[in-house]
Amino acid sequence: MKKVEITPSDLSPDSSIKISGSKSESNRVLILNSIFKNIKISNLSDSDDSVVLKYALENLNKNIDIHHAGTAMRFLTAYLSTLDGGKFILTGSKRMKERPIGILVDALKNLGFNINYLKKKGYPPLGINGTKSKKSIIKLKSDISSQFISALILIGPTFKNGLTIELDGEIISKPYINLTLNVLKRIGIGCSFRKNIIKIDNVKEINPIEYLIESDWSSSSYFYSIVAIDKKINIKLSNFFKESFQGDSFIEKIFTKLGVKTEFLNQNEILLSPIGDYERPSSLSFNLIDNPDLAQTVAVTCLALKIQVKITGLQTLKIKETDRILALHNELSKLGGKIIFDDASIEIIPPVNFNKNIEIFTYDDHRMALSFAPLGLITPLIINDPDVVTKSFPSYWNDLLQLNFNLKFKN
Repeated sequence: MKKVEITPSDLSPDSSIKISGSKSESNRVLILNSIFKNIKISNLSDSDDSVVLKYALENLNKNIDIHHAGTAMRFLTAYLSTLDGGKFILTGSKRMKERPIGILVDALKNLGFNINYLKKKGYPPLGINGTKSKKSIIKLKSDISSQFISALILIGPTFKNGLTIELDGEIISKPYINLTLNVLKRIGIGCSFRKNIIKIDNVKEINPIEYLIESDWSSSSYFYSIVAIDKKINIKLSNFFKESFQGDSFIEKIFTKLGVKTEFLNQNEILLSPIGDYERPSSLSFNLIDNPDLAQTVAVTCLALKIQVKITGLQTLKIKETDRILALHNELSKLGGKIIFDDASIEIIPPVNFNKNIEIFTYDDHRMALSFAPLGLITPLIINDPDVVTKSFPSYWNDLLQLNFNLKFKN
């Protein structure tokens, strides 16, 4: 297995990094462009997930394999269902076949679509026979993955009478739902979200539009972590908006508590710098119910800064690329941390001294490699399967080399 060894280094004091477009926003725009055909997209994500989805949409074969791309699985399940007369088999990697999709399939069936399980009930692979929707209202529990809800929102404009989604209870990852709705609004589709009721207008065509995708705030989090841990470097990142629709832009506020300030510059740039008079707290707590993809970055950074932290709102992490709560427990424990966790939270008590030259397993999860790499600034470590980062951030290791990280790749 390929590995990368990371050892402490003196970073370049001032650097500029270009991060590609948001994976979340890119995947939403790709689906909508397949429906309406006249969106000119710029700054599209170069992540594996977006590349796989773009290829699938441009090559609608009977058999579609989306590998590890969870967003593509959910969005394509909904989109392919609307292609009247089309017959598709939608499958993915071994891990994808272990990730439940029954809630979305049940919702689509209730709306009149034709989907079958080809192996295990509730899981891919799926047999999809495209047809027209027969209903326009669906009721769902609101504690489900936001990607299921977003998948339905994206096909809402194709319904003859539009689509109404009624959600029952506390909503998880609400910013991702709002992101989906804001993408619709930007291309001219009427929609609303009031009192747990989402309404999407029927739209047959839109005016041609040039759509600039904002860079990915989730990916920016690793550079926030680097600035917090290094305490001397300034990093400029391009194509980030002050009024962002991405929920993970909340990273800016989180890292003010971890010693990093964010300055918005002209031309949609941000400058990350250490807070000069920062006083490290002994403990912190964060509820990331709206931002679960930030959990690994926050956990590792707090360990590095030796801040005891409790992170809650993590109930969706068990069905991600891996069980991320368990993965964090396993790898942080190796470094000497004491970890307390359950199905929705994790508490991290940092060690006095870090164990050195620990091998970090990534569990086929890009965010494990991405989030643990900055820790190599203060203790030597080895990350297994470094190529896993291509799922969301293919240029990551090159960007770290640009910052003057000490990286040694081994086969």
